[in-house]
Amino acid sequence: MSSFELKKILGNLLMPLPLLFALVLIGLFLLVLKQRKSGLVFFVPSMLTLLLISLPIVTQALINSTENKYKPFNAEHHTKLNYILVLGCQIKPNKYRPANAQLGACSLARLVEGLRIARKYPYAKLIVSGYGYGGATSSALMKKTALSLGLHNTRVLTNPKAKDTSQEAKLLAYKLVDAKVALVTSAAHMSRSIDLFNQQGIDVIPAPTDFYALNQQPLWLQFIPSPEAFLAVTAHQHELIGSLWIKLLRLYDPESI
Repeated sequence: MSSFELKKILGNLLMPLPLLFALVLIGLFLLVLKQRKSGLVFFVPSMLTLLLISLPIVTQALINSTENKYKPFNAEHHTKLNYILVLGCQIKPNKYRPANAQLGACSLARLVEGLRIARKYPYAKLIVSGYGYGGATSSALMKKTALSLGLHNTRVLTNPKAKDTSQEAKLLAYKLVDAKVALVTSAAHMSRSIDLFNQQGIDVIPAPTDFYALNQQPLWLQFIPSPEAFLAVTAHQHELIGSLWIKLLRLYDPESI
C-alpha cells in the first residue's frame, strides 16, 4: 500500500460519518456489556451530533465563513488570463457512458465554471487536472467533456499524473509561475488550494464554484435532515483535516509541501 493510499484511508476514517458511526458502535457495545453510563456517554452525543450536522440550518452556519471567503470570478475585474486551471475531483469510471456521465458532481461543477471563464477569454488555455482509477483520469474525462461542448482541442491541456492538490501545484509550477491564472475549484477547497499554489510561487485568481448555499432553501426545509447538508459538512471537514496535515508536514520540513 502506498503512502498516498494510506493517507486517503486515514482521511476517510476521520470523516463525520465513519467517525461518529464508530463512536455509536462503541456506545452500543458498552450498553450490551451493561455499562450503561459509559455507553450513553458515547452513544447520545454521537447521535445528537449526527442529527445536528444533517440539518441544513446548522451545517450552513458551520461552513459559512469558508463558503463565502472568496467571491465568484468576475471577468470585469481581470482584463487578461493566460490559463484557467480546473482542479480534479471525483470520477465514476464506466467505459460505456459518455465522459460527462463519468464525472462526479464536484468535477462537473468545476469544469462548467472553467468553461464559463474560457468563453470570456478566447486566448486563454484551459488546464484540466487530476489522477484517476479504473482506466480513467479526471483530467482526461474533463478534456473529453470540454471538447464535446465545443472547446477547441488546441486550447485544452491536461495534467493527469497529479494525485492530490500539492502534486498539482508542483507539477504545474514550471508553466504557471509569472502567468495570469484563474484557479477553479470547489469553494470549500479554495483556501487550501491557494496556499499550496502560493507555496510553489504561483499567484492565482480564485474562481470558486460548487457552493452549497443551504440557507437559500425555504426555512422549514432547513430544519429537516438532509443528505446534502451531510455532504457539505463532510467536504469542509476534509479540508480542515487537509489543512492540519499541511501544517504538521511543514513543521517537520517547511519545504515539503
